[in-house]
Amino acid sequence: MLGCKGSSGMGVRYKLTLATGLLECLCFAGVVFGWASLVFVLKTDGYFSDLCINATDAMAFNVLDDCSLQDENFSLVFTVASFMNNFLTLPNGFFYDHFGTMATRFLAIFLYTIGTLIVALSSKALSILLFPALSFVAVGGILFLMTNMQVGNLFGSHRSTIITVYNGAFDSSSVIFLIIKVLYERGVSLRSSFLFLLACNLIHLLRTLFLMPKSHIPYPIPDDYKYGMSCAKSHSYNVEQYEAERGPSSDRGRGVADEPLETDTLQLTDNSEKDSFRSCVLSWFFLWHLIWLSVMQLRHYFFIGTLNPMLNRLANQDPDIVSEYTNAFAFTQFCGVLCYAFFTIFLSHSHPVFFVGVSEREADLHSSVLSLLLTSLQCLLFSICASIPFLPLQYVTFILQVLNRSFLYGGNAAFISIAFPARHFGKMYGLVMSLSAVVSLLQYPCFALNKVLGGDPFCVNIILTVLTLLAFIHPVYVFLHCRELAKQRENSQSILEASIQETSMY
Repeated sequence: MLGCKGSSGMGVRYKLTLATGLLECLCFAGVVFGWASLVFVLKTDGYFSDLCINATDAMAFNVLDDCSLQDENFSLVFTVASFMNNFLTLPNGFFYDHFGTMATRFLAIFLYTIGTLIVALSSKALSILLFPALSFVAVGGILFLMTNMQVGNLFGSHRSTIITVYNGAFDSSSVIFLIIKVLYERGVSLRSSFLFLLACNLIHLLRTLFLMPKSHIPYPIPDDYKYGMSCAKSHSYNVEQYEAERGPSSDRGRGVADEPLETDTLQLTDNSEKDSFRSCVLSWFFLWHLIWLSVMQLRHYFFIGTLNPMLNRLANQDPDIVSEYTNAFAFTQFCGVLCYAFFTIFLSHSHPVFFVGVSEREADLHSSVLSLLLTSLQCLLFSICASIPFLPLQYVTFILQVLNRSFLYGGNAAFISIAFPARHFGKMYGLVMSLSAVVSLLQYPCFALNKVLGGDPFCVNIILTVLTLLAFIHPVYVFLHCRELAKQRENSQSILEASIQETSMY
């Protein structure tokens, strides 16, 4: 049972905030990643169909439509939206830190409203509007997730679990576009579906006013903490100032200590310099972690962006088969929240409790090696399956994709919280997501190369599979770093024992 501080009335408010936040993340925040389902609807409605050209087959018996340019534009829409989703995480994080929850959520509601309205008003003749529309929806959705993750602060020791479940719900929300696709096949127009999403912004607005703070939710929760417009007097907290006043000793309750690792990769002697944001960014940990995240994220984005044309190719343009596999993919995405829960259990059971004489920070770092390695191996297997042009195998590909995606983003946040000081978490998380977004722009050259190769993605898939091997460098480096720390600890112990023996002789 989740525990809450404060009166029973505030306890009910906490639980209502939790439940509605989960609903918000599950139904709205990450819908853009259900793009493959929406493409099916958009193609049926004729979006970008003017880019299809007539062509004849090799025997000149049939006139076929070459829609490679149409597929390229659909892929580009997703590329731009996914780029904006990640790249703007850093400036959005600064906006959120400076202006607080209410202002950030008003921005999210505005962007989400504009995005859904543009899709509702778009048509075959205005296909170009999909570019700004999906980008607005993507950025608005990530802002919903960003402002909801602080809800975990209301529940003490369950904080990490709630944050992880919210991230899983964000992934699972891609099923909304599958629901839109199913409704479309039963006569509900695309415009009606997006007008409904537009009307749901009223829910976001009411939740912003009554169930979310104006500034931020501090951690741990003070006894007199209140939020929401219905409270007679709510208390606004500056999180950094509040935590600074509590002092470093109270940070132990977080599970992530602010002290630096005993031996930093930069080998600095001054603690303040060692803990600086600049030193974190220039560390090998950050570089290899960025590469680890970027290459696997690029692989996932290319797969999602080219899924529809790939299925069409493997199914010989049979729309019923493509629809069946698209539904299967969207359903596996809905299971993302379960995969995140599995990742949480895995992470808690992989903690090396048998280590003696090491700090909690070092123990956590050592336990992350298995998570990083397993995530890299999952991505390699997923990429290999996606590269094999055998249609039934794609069911396995879908399962590996959603499992690996959960481990990828869950492991990303977990490693940053372990390897770097807690006060830099927001900036480090935003920076790594923004830089990985820049790398994700390589999707477009991949799409172009795929087009040059006649639409067969096999060669591009092989290149991306080889590229994913770079991800294995990160867990190897972390393992070697932990081993170096262990050697230094053993040497220090030996010197201490020798000193004690030498003293005892006198």
